[in-house]
Amino acid sequence: MIIGVNAISFLRLLLLCMIGAISAAFGYRSIIQQHLSFRGHHQRALAFSAVANSMTPPHSGETILAMSEVEDIGTANEEKSSAEMKTIARLVSTTQSSFEQCGQRLRDGKLVSFPTETVYGLGCHALDQLAVQKVFDAKERPLSDPLIVHVTKSEDALELWDASTSMSRSEISNQAQQQEIEKKALNVLTEAFFPGPLTLVARAHPSIPQILMANTGFVACRSPSHPIARALISAAKVPIAAPSANKFGHVSPTLAEHVMDDLGQEDVWIIDPTLDAAEGTKEQEGHSPVCQVGVESTVAKVEMSNEQTKGSITILRHGAISSSSIREALAKNGLSDYFEVSDSVRFTSEKVSNVAPGQTIKHYSPNVPCFMVDASRQCQQNELSQEEKAILAQSVIIDYGKRLSGYQQHVLAYRDLSVEGDASMAASSVFETLRWSERIQGANRVFVPDIILANNEDALDLAVKDKLTRAASAVIVNTFA
Repeated sequence: MIIGVNAISFLRLLLLCMIGAISAAFGYRSIIQQHLSFRGHHQRALAFSAVANSMTPPHSGETILAMSEVEDIGTANEEKSSAEMKTIARLVSTTQSSFEQCGQRLRDGKLVSFPTETVYGLGCHALDQLAVQKVFDAKERPLSDPLIVHVTKSEDALELWDASTSMSRSEISNQAQQQEIEKKALNVLTEAFFPGPLTLVARAHPSIPQILMANTGFVACRSPSHPIARALISAAKVPIAAPSANKFGHVSPTLAEHVMDDLGQEDVWIIDPTLDAAEGTKEQEGHSPVCQVGVESTVAKVEMSNEQTKGSITILRHGAISSSSIREALAKNGLSDYFEVSDSVRFTSEKVSNVAPGQTIKHYSPNVPCFMVDASRQCQQNELSQEEKAILAQSVIIDYGKRLSGYQQHVLAYRDLSVEGDASMAASSVFETLRWSERIQGANRVFVPDIILANNEDALDLAVKDKLTRAASAVIVNTFA
C-alpha cells in the first residue's frame, strides 16, 4: 500500500511538472509573439525561431513556475509591450540647444529625423552598426537596400571611399594610375556638386560597416545643402547615415508631419523648423514643403573598369543633377576621355542587394492602389464605359501637364503637379501630392499618367517619371475597369 501511494504521488508530481513546463512554454511563446509584433518583418521569424529553439524542459531539481507566476510574467511583458506602443516620436525645434541635444543623441546611437533639400531623412551614427540596425528596424526596411552617408565636407566623403586609401609598394605599380584617376574624378564631382542633391557611390574603405552597403562593397555618400541638415551633422561630429524618414515603400516625407505619420510610434526625434524656441509650440501654420527640391538626390556610381585608365559613371537614380551636368564637370577637368557617363536605372525586387537605394520596383507608394494610364488613354481619346465611370467615381487622379485632364469631371479628386509641365514645380510637390491622394475619403484607386519623355528631357522630368512609375509599381493600364 505504501509503495502504491508513493507511486501515485510520484505520477501526480510528474504530471504537474509536465503541465507546468508546457504552460510555461506556451506562456513564453505568447510573450515572444507580442514583443516581436513591433519589430521589422525581416527579423520576426528569425528571432522567434531562435528563442523558441532555446527552450528546454527543466532538469531535475529546477523550480517549475506555477501558472500564476507564468500569468504574472505574461502581464508584465504585456505592460512592457503596451509601453513600447506608447513610445511617441518627439518634435524638436531648431535652436542651438536642440541641435546640441540631437547631436548627442546621434552619438549615443539613437535616431534623429531632419529635413534636407530633397526629403526628410532618418539619421543615425553611420559607423555604429547597432544604430544603423535601428534605422532598418524603424523603417521595416530590408537589409538589401543600402543607406546614404551624409557629411558636410568633401574631404570627409573621400575618407569613406577606397580610392583615398594608401597603397603598399607591391600594389603601386599595378593600381596607382587607376586609383589616382578615380580619386581625381571623385574630387572633381564633390567640388562641383557638394553640397547639393548628388549622391556618389564608390568602392568603400575597408572600415565601413557592411550593413550600410547591403554587403556590396560600395558606399553611397552626399553632402546636403540644407542648413538644418548641415547644422545637425556639425553638432553630431560624426557622419550620419540617413534614408528617407518613412516606412519602407511608402511615399517619401517632405514635412515633419509626414514623418510623424509614418514613424510616430518609433523612438525618434523629428526636427521641425516650424517650431519656435518654446518647444512644442507652433510658430506658423502651413504646408509649404521645407524640402525645396522635393525628390531624392541623383545617385551616380563611380567605378574603374579592368582597363587600367578607363572607368564609368552610371546614373542609378534620377534627381536634380543630370548626366549632362556630370559630363560637363568631367570635361572641364580633363576627365572626359577616362569616363563614360550613362544611365542604368533599375527596377528590382526587395530581395536583390543594390549598391544604391531607390531601386526597388515598388517604392514611393501611397496606401491606395496606384496605376499608370497608358498614353493611348490620355486626353480622353476613348469613350468611357459605364464600368469605367463607376470606378473613376471612386478614384483620384494625379496629373502632370494636363495629360489626364479629360477625366477630371469623373473622379473624386484631381490635382495636377504642374499644368504647364514645369518639372521643378512637379518635383517639389510630387510626394506631398501622393500623400494627399491617400487622404481622400472613399478613394479606392489612384491613377497617374505614364509620362513619355524625349532623350533630352530635364533631369527633374526624369525624376518625376521615376517616382510616379515606382508609386504604381510600373503597372500600366489602358482601361479604368
